[in-house]
Amino acid sequence: MATLLLRLSTKPPPQPAATLSFLTPALRFTRPRFLFHRSHNPTLRIPSSYRNGNGSNTPPLPETECPVPQDQQPINEYQSLSTSFPFSWAAGDLVEYCSRLLVTGASFALFIGLPVSWFGAVGADHEPLKRILAALSSGIIFVTIAVLRMYLGWAYVGNRLLSATVEYEETGWYDGQIWVKTAEVLARDRLLGSFSVKPVLSRLKYTLVTLAASLFISILVLINVEGDQKISSMSSDQARSRAIPGIYNEDSARTFEPDGFCGEPSIP
Repeated sequence: MATLLLRLSTKPPPQPAATLSFLTPALRFTRPRFLFHRSHNPTLRIPSSYRNGNGSNTPPLPETECPVPQDQQPINEYQSLSTSFPFSWAAGDLVEYCSRLLVTGASFALFIGLPVSWFGAVGADHEPLKRILAALSSGIIFVTIAVLRMYLGWAYVGNRLLSATVEYEETGWYDGQIWVKTAEVLARDRLLGSFSVKPVLSRLKYTLVTLAASLFISILVLINVEGDQKISSMSSDQARSRAIPGIYNEDSARTFEPDGFCGEPSIP
């Protein structure tokens, strides 16, 4: 019985107060320090150099913020150009792109070029092929101007994407600034320019070469038709000039009235 009472009354020895007082500040100090480290660790954030320009909700770091305005940032200019008219044609499907250019040129030639060439010239009824070729040339010229405008716009955006610096204006043309792209922004812009803008520029170059060749051929045909008509008109004028009114010419009489000189020897 005595042994049982001794076991029940046995208690663990109390810890010294110095140890508790030493551990308590350590615990209090360690926890806030751990929380502060997690909330302000810079490796947890994904850096971005454009303010809300990269399509993500992650706010940019202060040291990588881009001072360029939203409408002057190259990536925003690319997005705006790829959705605007008619620049979006060049970035679309090839068949749709060619069909749109064909419809544009044919519409201009039919509704503007042909009426102007037909009713704006004298004697158009006697030269229909010449007027049709002129209207066709006007349609090709109009499409060439449109494609050239698209090429200039895409080339401008491509140069800004591939460049390591960005020229921008804060409030007007008189306060131009230059911002040097960061490494991640430069890599992203050059990737976009190489794989999205350069193929569009190549397509536009081939289109311009094709249109230039078509325009050259149509001009050559137009010149040949005009030359043939001039030769035929000159031959008819020469035939008319052989017989002068009021003056008798036996050679001309034999040419125009051979029946009147039947059986008579010709003059040597």
